[in-house]
Amino acid sequence: MISIMLAIIGAVLFMLIGLVSGTDETAIMVPFTLLVILLGAPPAAVFSFFMAAVLAKHLTHAIPTALMGIPGDTTAVPLIDHASTLRRLGVPHIALRKMLSGGIIGAFIALPTAILFGQFLGQFADFFKSSSGLIFTLAAIMIAYFSKGKWVSILMIIPFAFFIKSIDLLSFNVINKHLSISFFLGIAIGPMFSDLLISLSSSARGSLLRSKAREYHLAPEIKSWSGYFPNPFRVLTGRQTLFTAASSFVSSLTFVFSPVGMTSLMGEIVGSRTKGVYKKSSSSLATMNGVTESTYIAEAIIPLLAFGIPLSPVALGPASALFNAPPVFTSEPVHNLHNLLTPWEFFVYGAIGLVVAALIAYPFSMNYARKATVFVMKNISQEAIVGMFVGLVCLLAYHEAQIVGIILTLTMATVGGLLNRVLGVGSGVQFMIFYGSTWMMAKILGL
Repeated sequence: MISIMLAIIGAVLFMLIGLVSGTDETAIMVPFTLLVILLGAPPAAVFSFFMAAVLAKHLTHAIPTALMGIPGDTTAVPLIDHASTLRRLGVPHIALRKMLSGGIIGAFIALPTAILFGQFLGQFADFFKSSSGLIFTLAAIMIAYFSKGKWVSILMIIPFAFFIKSIDLLSFNVINKHLSISFFLGIAIGPMFSDLLISLSSSARGSLLRSKAREYHLAPEIKSWSGYFPNPFRVLTGRQTLFTAASSFVSSLTFVFSPVGMTSLMGEIVGSRTKGVYKKSSSSLATMNGVTESTYIAEAIIPLLAFGIPLSPVALGPASALFNAPPVFTSEPVHNLHNLLTPWEFFVYGAIGLVVAALIAYPFSMNYARKATVFVMKNISQEAIVGMFVGLVCLLAYHEAQIVGIILTLTMATVGGLLNRVLGVGSGVQFMIFYGSTWMMAKILGL
């Protein structure tokens, strides 16, 4: 019962957040997931909450992406070109429907696929756990190499690890314990916090100034189905359903790769095999949003089920609280959902989250997308949303270590955010460095 209740809360909350364009998944999912964990929710209910949040967020992020040409979040960026093509053709509502229906199919394919694959990889769990420091370091190098700031990201691995370990030792001398939540909260809100700092700087503020407000023209809503809940298999053609299902299955197995990268790759593959501008763009959008769902779900479940340590971009970002939320969940030693849920429970409680989110967010997005977009654009301040998340992060940091936690979080957010925005050292790289910093400094400096 608690699982269903938290799934409903997660679905409604993140359905509404998804309507606000530009909301970063890590910055919004980590604080709320942490809050649910620290409030004492049962592990199964936490998992249902997270699954519902993921699906709801990635369904409604399609609304600003399709209707306004603004990416709903980071994973929606690869969808912009095809969505803009259909908007120029005068059918943005078709783009939205294809994206939403593809997302539903991708989510329900990813859940059983990820659980089965996670069970298989679980045979090698002891090796991964014993070599976690080395694995995190190698993963940081690999993710840095494929990031937008390739060489500078690689160059910053050791200095950033030294910085993390330095302030870790400083905070330990003050409060006599090592912190975890404050570190990854700071990394999570870094890009968002850096925008706030830039807006306060007289020398840097010019990059954010605009000469006039942007204008958006929304197409009228056209409903082509009866009832409240449309059938996604009727929204997509048979060929589009096949492409979406196959791409979602394959991407569910590639849990170590970036969700944005997999979304772009699968969209290009499907687009190259489809002729005609309309068919190409609509098929690509359905597939890409399905892959967005499948990669997020699989990259959270597979490391959780198989290893209990965060070994994927999603596990290191939006799902990081499922692995590390001291004192409730830890990855060193492993004491989190990996130990607390069986594979069958992963399936049952994951399905609860997905079903609840599908029943709430999917029909809402299909029926009221235009009305919801107009309301958000007219009445919701994005600055207020950013302020709310920063406030929530400070609350959680204070819960962990009072004023030291807040100072450490804002310090990490400042350094990590500017590294991200200015040099292109992504959050995924920073999370990997954080988890591998102890091993790196032990090998290099003997700390």
